Amino acid sequence: MRVSLARSGRSFPVEAGESLLDAAIAAGVRLAHGCRRGNCGACRARLTRGEIDYPDGPPLGLEPQDAADGLILMCRARPRGDLELDVDELRHPDEVAVKRLPCRIERAERLGREVIVLSLRLPPVEDLAFLPGQYLDVLLPQGRRRSFSIACPPHDARSIELHVRYVAGGAFTESLFATDPTGRLLTIEGPLGSFRYHPPAVGAPSDTAPREAVAAPEAPTTPLLLVAGGTGYAPIQAILRHVVERGARRAVHLYFGARTAADLYADARIREIARRAPLLSYVPVLSEPAADWGGRRGLVHDAVLADYESLAAFDGYACGPPAMIEAVCRTFPARGLDPARLYVDSFE
Repeated sequence: MRVSLARSGRSFPVEAGESLLDAAIAAGVRLAHGCRRGNCGACRARLTRGEIDYPDGPPLGLEPQDAADGLILMCRARPRGDLELDVDELRHPDEVAVKRLPCRIERAERLGREVIVLSLRLPPVEDLAFLPGQYLDVLLPQGRRRSFSIACPPHDARSIELHVRYVAGGAFTESLFATDPTGRLLTIEGPLGSFRYHPPAVGAPSDTAPREAVAAPEAPTTPLLLVAGGTGYAPIQAILRHVVERGARRAVHLYFGARTAADLYADARIREIARRAPLLSYVPVLSEPAADWGGRRGLVHDAVLADYESLAAFDGYACGPPAMIEAVCRTFPARGLDPARLYVDSFE
């Protein structure tokens, strides 16, 4: 079976049972995408010819009206035969190549109850260029993949950092938490995803170098609003460190949501960054706090709305579970944040 792209005239093969997005990535076709689980809606395309199925049921990120208008989510769609899509290919000047690389777990650090921070060491002759906010896939036997956001910035990628949350019965996480995984060999593929930091348009240094030195400071510009839920903090950390450590004079407002204080696994790390970044304000928010919690309570997006009558001044980045991202996308533009300046990444 083949998929044709109406706008570019390109085509690529797709195997039975393979998603349209996976087939495109395997063929080197760059299409916008995010969570790859049908939640964020970033991989929408219009089906202009042919038929598809959703083996796991209609994806959450596609509204019924969108489906009625012929839109599909490529990450969940499987073709019934040859088809044609109306969708733009990504052709950013700062695109970076997707690589498949071996690596070794150099260090594994438990943070909180359910999170391990992995440091992956690449072979000496290899590197991985990426943009702050992107993710990679860990390749498992039988063609399985597990996606994890890259938590380090490009200029500090000697070891690739991942934040891995424990999933009971998980094919990858069970073994990580059961025994010390230090020294374990993995195969990764990346970078992937269109969620990334967008620097100021005028006079901003490039973000593409994997080993770049600290660049000249950016001019004072639009403040950043960063919102993280759970291990959705991983790509937010990459963006935060990228901005802070490159000397950008951007005010950064970071909100980190979790259930309990024990789930604020990156709290100490964030406070250490804040000590070096006078323009960073940090607000942890707990949805199920203990009685002695003296900080903010409730849902993290509600804390943002309570603090700002208008969000029109911000560039916004949010990463977390689908319910959080849905609430952010619904309420932040209503409070004035330009949807074109709101970048989100949803995961399960």
